[in-house]
Amino acid sequence: MEQLNTMHINKEPVISIKDLYKSFDELDILKDITIDVFKGENLVVMGRSGSGKSVLIKIIVGLLSSDKGIVTVFGKEVNKLSGKDLDALRLRIGFLFQSAALYDSMSVRQNLEFPLTMNKKNLNKEEINKAVEEVLDAVGLKDKMNVMPSDLSGGQRKRIGIARTLILKPEVILYDEPTAGLDPITSEEINMLINDVQKKYNTTSIIITHDLTCAKQTGSRVAMLQDGTFVKVGTFKEVFESDNEEIKSFFSYNFIQ
Repeated sequence: MEQLNTMHINKEPVISIKDLYKSFDELDILKDITIDVFKGENLVVMGRSGSGKSVLIKIIVGLLSSDKGIVTVFGKEVNKLSGKDLDALRLRIGFLFQSAALYDSMSVRQNLEFPLTMNKKNLNKEEINKAVEEVLDAVGLKDKMNVMPSDLSGGQRKRIGIARTLILKPEVILYDEPTAGLDPITSEEINMLINDVQKKYNTTSIIITHDLTCAKQTGSRVAMLQDGTFVKVGTFKEVFESDNEEIKSFFSYNFIQ
């Protein structure tokens, strides 16, 4: 089975997180999170439901503010950016929602054209058509251009969601449970697509998942989130050969080929 090629990853941090804390009322969600995400890598973040995985990526893009700590993206401290600068930062970051978040009243083509016409108003129709065809080709669904989302399978919706993320050519992609709700064969196709996207577009990605197969197939590194902090960071093998009982129970609970 093809694995992610990590040879081209360089040690230039695209995202740098140091001493990050986040609480809601009396509930501590993130405690002393420190990690660098390097250019060209796929970092998988795993943990139980409610462990703070989604909170972490929302802080990275400035949708939530931290209580303490520093988050730097592309060399800029996120919580110090003005609204205009934060909008510019977000244009460089693609976000794939768990549901793919397609507009059901729009065709696939219209769903892909929408972010372009909203954010790159100088493009002409020919340039928009070329961009749509390119990303649909990248996800293997050029024949679905004029189809409505309701006529797509779950896996196809995920692929179109990835295509819509790609159309603005982001440097970073944040995947939120990319294989949730998919059968094993379709999940594996999405995992391979994540790797293909990383290789073709040289993206840096954070992948939030409960799926051990997804983590094993896509992750350059895996970070295990437990009780608000990373208890183990390393390759899939390094993390899941740990003596940590919580990690062992997480592995045992999940089925992996």
